[in-house]
Amino acid sequence: MQGFYTILLLVVSNIFMTCAWYGHLKMKQQFSWFEHLPLIGVVLFSWFLAFFEYCFQVPANRMGFRDNGGPFNLIQLKVIQEVITLVVFVGFSSIAFKGESFKWNHALAFLFLVAAVYLVFKK
Repeated sequence: MQGFYTILLLVVSNIFMTCAWYGHLKMKQQFSWFEHLPLIGVVLFSWFLAFFEYCFQVPANRMGFRDNGGPFNLIQLKVIQEVITLVVFVGFSSIAFKGESFKWNHALAFLFLVAAVYLVFKK
């Protein structure tokens, strides 16, 4: 059950992270006030969102790490997090940036990351 909660927290964390890293690009297109915000304002906005990313990321890593009683070693945690990042990003970009296309080479790269998850769990 700890593994499930770890992954759930990582998903929520990555939603905030993706919004912090890329959400400002969409907001610039949708809100005129945001377009005129100086770069420092955009950075502060992203930091605000990143705070919530860390509120989920840190507990996920603590709970999931084997040395803290969790089911995953450090490398497994990192690879899981990378795959979650990619899945969340693909979903976010498909919804927020409809002009961006998901191509065959992107799908192949995703499959390689899934293969990486398989390999880090292989004994």
